[in-house]
Amino acid sequence: MSPVVKKRRERKKIPPKYLLLIFTVLCMGLMMLTYTRDFDDSFLEDTAGFVLLPMQKGFVKLSRNIIDRAEMRRSIEELNAENKRLQDEIDELSRENAQLMQDHYELSGLRELYELDSSYSEYEKTGARIIAANTGTRFNSFIIDKGSEDGIETDMNVIAGSGLVGIVVKTGKNWARVNAIISDDSNVSATVLHTQDNLIVSGDAELIEQGMIRYSRLIDRSGAVVTGDKVVTSNISDKYLPGILIGYISTIDKDSNQLTASGQIQPVVDFEHLSDVLVIKQLKPEMEE
Repeated sequence: MSPVVKKRRERKKIPPKYLLLIFTVLCMGLMMLTYTRDFDDSFLEDTAGFVLLPMQKGFVKLSRNIIDRAEMRRSIEELNAENKRLQDEIDELSRENAQLMQDHYELSGLRELYELDSSYSEYEKTGARIIAANTGTRFNSFIIDKGSEDGIETDMNVIAGSGLVGIVVKTGKNWARVNAIISDDSNVSATVLHTQDNLIVSGDAELIEQGMIRYSRLIDRSGAVVTGDKVVTSNISDKYLPGILIGYISTIDKDSNQLTASGQIQPVVDFEHLSDVLVIKQLKPEMEE
C-alpha cells in the first residue's frame, strides 16, 4: 500500500472521542423527541429496538474501549515512572559502587605505602601523588604533586609498592619529575643480596612489556647466584641509597667472555598501576658533600 493511500485512509478515521460525542448527542435528541412528541407505545418500542438499543450497545462498547485505553495509558505512564525511578536507583548504586571500589584501591595503595614506610623507617619520607605521566601503559617517567616548596630535590629516591621506583630528575615549586628504573636511559648499580655480587640494572622498553627489566655485568665467580635471589641498590651507587629492593633474579645467562652474566629481573613495583609514591627526603652522602 502506498503512503498516500494509507494516509488518506487514516484521515477518514474518526477519533473515538468524537464518535462518543455524536452518539451522546443522538441519544439525547431521541430522548427529547420522545418527551416532546406523543408517540404510541409500538412506535417507541420499534424505535428503541431498531435505533436506541444498537446505539446503546455501541455506546457501551465505545465507552469500555475508551476506559480500557485510558487505563492502559495510565498503566504505561505508571510503568514508565517506575522504570525511571528504578533506573535512577541503579545509576546511584553504580556510582556508589564505583566510589567504593576507588576508595578500596586507594586504601590498598595507602596500606602498601604504610608498610613500605615501615620497611625503610631509617629514612625520612613524604607521600606524593602522580598527576601526569608519559604516554603509554607504563610509568617510565611521571610528575608528582610535590616540589621544592615541599623539600623535594633532584636525585632523591622514589619508592612505591615494595621497592624502588626511580629518582627525581627535575623539580618545580609544587611539582617534580621522576625518571623510573624501567626507562631506557636508566642504569642502577645493584647487588645480589645474599652473595653481595654487584651488577647493573637497566631499563628495557621491550622487556618491560613482559613485566621485566634487564641486568648485566654480574660477576659471580662462585656460581652462587640463583633465580629468585633478591636484588637491591648497591653501596657503590652514586645516587641511589643502599639496600632498596629492586626485584628478583628471573634468568641467568653466561656472557660470551665467560666472566660475567646477564639476564632478567622481575621488579617488585607494578609500573602499570602506579598512583601514589614515597619520596625519600635524603640524598646519598657523597652527593651532599
